[in-house]
Amino acid sequence: MLHPSYTDLMQVVNQEVEQGEEPVVNSRYSIVLATAKRARQLIDGAEPLVAAPNCNKPLSVAVDELYGSKVKIISEEKED
Repeated sequence: MLHPSYTDLMQVVNQEVEQGEEPVVNSRYSIVLATAKRARQLIDGAEPLVAAPNCNKPLSVAVDELYGSKVKIISEEKED
């Protein structure tokens, strides 16, 4: 089981969205994709953004970073 939960992660990611705007994350699938992408970056050598990760596994570190608002999810439209 994922801790924090998907809904908790979605609330953290969407907390900076103002009322009436489109949320950054609409589904659990989006959270999974974003977390997996960050985990891949960690595997490829990126430095963790959390001071003392609870676990050394890249996916766990990515979840901690996302929950701690250390990384931001940018939609594909904004990347271009």
